[in-house]
Amino acid sequence: MKKINIVKESNDFNNIIRTNRAFKYKDFVIYVERKEPSIYKFGIAVPRKIGNAVIRNKIKRRIKNIIDKKDYKNDFNCIIIVGKGILTRSFEEMSDYLYEALFKLNLIKETSNEK
Repeated sequence: MKKINIVKESNDFNNIIRTNRAFKYKDFVIYVERKEPSIYKFGIAVPRKIGNAVIRNKIKRRIKNIIDKKDYKNDFNCIIIVGKGILTRSFEEMSDYLYEALFKLNLIKETSNEK
């Protein structure tokens, strides 16, 4: 994931979470802020109760890898909060669940070669 597509500031995280409704799907809680067409941004939050720093960073790397594989529309900021059940999921299950959630939120661009 490119640096330009990452929400980094704590104020931005809090603002998006405070002003938008949560979408819960499996092990993910997703907040989406619609905005003027420009660059899309993702923020990933893994709480401390998931595990130590090594495990949390591993989950973040996996989610970033999953996000990189699709093309997205350019009109949103998205915060993904991971739940504790993610520890029992394989990488394939994680990617399937995250893609399903993002598709239901209408964030993924439609292309002819997708399922």
